[in-house]
Amino acid sequence: MKNGVILAILSSFVFSIMNALVKTVSLNIPAAEVMFFRSIIGTAIIFVMMRQSKVAFSKKGVRMLFVRGLLGALYLYAYFYAISKIPLADASIIAHLSTIFAIILSAAFLKEKVSKSTFYILPLVFVGAILLVKPFHYSSYSVYALAGVLSALFAAGAAASIRYLSKLHHSYEIVFYFLATGTILSIPLMWNSFVIPTPLEFFYLACIGVVSLLGQIFLTRAFTHENIVVVEVTRYIGIVFNALWGFLFWTEVPDAYTIIGGTLIIAACIMLSIKKRKLDTGNSGLAKGYIKKIN
Repeated sequence: MKNGVILAILSSFVFSIMNALVKTVSLNIPAAEVMFFRSIIGTAIIFVMMRQSKVAFSKKGVRMLFVRGLLGALYLYAYFYAISKIPLADASIIAHLSTIFAIILSAAFLKEKVSKSTFYILPLVFVGAILLVKPFHYSSYSVYALAGVLSALFAAGAAASIRYLSKLHHSYEIVFYFLATGTILSIPLMWNSFVIPTPLEFFYLACIGVVSLLGQIFLTRAFTHENIVVVEVTRYIGIVFNALWGFLFWTEVPDAYTIIGGTLIIAACIMLSIKKRKLDTGNSGLAKGYIKKIN
């Protein structure tokens, strides 16, 4: 399969199934325990893949690998917690705030250029996030939605660290540290609230570990076959899939605030992704022109 758009749609569909499984099993199993099973299963699979591909563990840059692992683990816990408490569509929309945070963090820590127009688009994201979090309706829902915002922030931090690490480390090793750290971190978090899964729940937990890895494979292949902006924009169809599962299985119907806020965030993310692509293309063109002039 070489169609990047189809692969991106498949990855979004598979990840939405993972989210639905997480929400289903979270009715009885705490978020930290879900993270433990998802992480330990993924760690075992990626370790086997490393051995088969003869990928060795690095002796340098280990501290940064642990930082990436910690950020990824915190994202996973916050995201699973949000999914267990709020509608799937809401959690999915909030998670896409990671695009905004990633652009900000890449500019702050990786010194990547950000166009001036970005600062005019950010207020749309801010308003959209407020409508989703609903702080004016003070309730526990606001706190749970804030956990979703935190998951987006941690995901952006993890993405920035991956961009830094990818120059020196194999992708399998980076994923291994993420999953292994998630396994270790989840143990103290679930220590006093561990619930012995039923056979059906254990089946769901195993499916979460396998399905999430399958989604990652589809997504990785999508990025190798299609323009990054096209893939990122296509992935927003995942919000539709999540909303569909939420409606079918939990009768979750998005309210007006969710629809308006989600529309603002999605539109802002798409505009930022396109502008970031144009900026990167422009810089690449300037660099090529400079090299040609020297030669």
